[in-house]
Amino acid sequence: MPDRWGITLPFSGLPLREQRAVIERLPDLGYTDAWSAEADRTDAFTPLVLAAQWAPALRLGTAIVPAFTRGPALLAQSAATLANLAPGRFALGIGSSSDVIVEGWNGIPFTEPYARVRDTLRFLRAAFAGERVAEDWASFSIRGFRLGEVPEQVPPVLVAALRPGMLRLAGREGDGAIVNWLTADDVRAVAPHVREYGKPDAEIVARIFVLPDVEPDEARAIGRRLAAAYLNVPVYRAFHQWLGRTELGPMWKLWADGDRRGALEAIPDDVVDRLVLHGPAAAVREQVESYVNAGVTTPVLAPLGGGDPAATVEALAPR
Repeated sequence: MPDRWGITLPFSGLPLREQRAVIERLPDLGYTDAWSAEADRTDAFTPLVLAAQWAPALRLGTAIVPAFTRGPALLAQSAATLANLAPGRFALGIGSSSDVIVEGWNGIPFTEPYARVRDTLRFLRAAFAGERVAEDWASFSIRGFRLGEVPEQVPPVLVAALRPGMLRLAGREGDGAIVNWLTADDVRAVAPHVREYGKPDAEIVARIFVLPDVEPDEARAIGRRLAAAYLNVPVYRAFHQWLGRTELGPMWKLWADGDRRGALEAIPDDVVDRLVLHGPAAAVREQVESYVNAGVTTPVLAPLGGGDPAATVEALAPR
């Protein structure tokens, strides 16, 4: 089995305040990592603060915090606080996010995303080192900020990346990359860009969407809706075009023409099956291992749908 086996927090179908019993069991079940996400549910940090207390053996990470939606100083403070709550057990994942989340939901212009992520990464390096930061970067300027409580152990900073530019930034200046919405075979196209800068052990964290023990028709219906919602966002469409996924061309055209139902139906079953892993839990675990064999160092399962979270994490636990 892989050295690391992660899960996404918080779980669906159960209020966060009631998830302690499930999270406490994760290390005993073989999980090594718990990674949060930040879109339209909880923020990225609060679930990890709770997990730091409820399951002190877990490594914790954000996958991801958007570089646009918090100011650089606030982001450094939030990350340093969690790093000091869980010394040596926290990794900060940042990324551009998307125009939908940044501009559509938060009212912040989504301009020059590469520059924003690069500059945030450089700022965080200086802030975590305890430096007084006063510098003009391409996407923002900082005037005399110094982190009041420097992390006892500086957390690694990983970059969410899709295409070569950001993947290379993740490998060159970050401590690795965070990827999602890709197949196990796609990892072989992504990993070399991260590791071309003399860092063969650079971490690659993959959020992998899973639907264990769900009937194929139901799983494909759920996966198809989710895939359509994501893969029509410009950054993800560009990613899959770069990967050469021409079979999605009809879906993109129908979506652009306003035919949402037709677009859903146009997504091939094979694409859904490889992007959203489903079937018996044992088969799902085997498919996750294929990502590791392709170059992922930290698989992070992201269960979809409702159901009992305790049963889901037990079914997906490494054997």
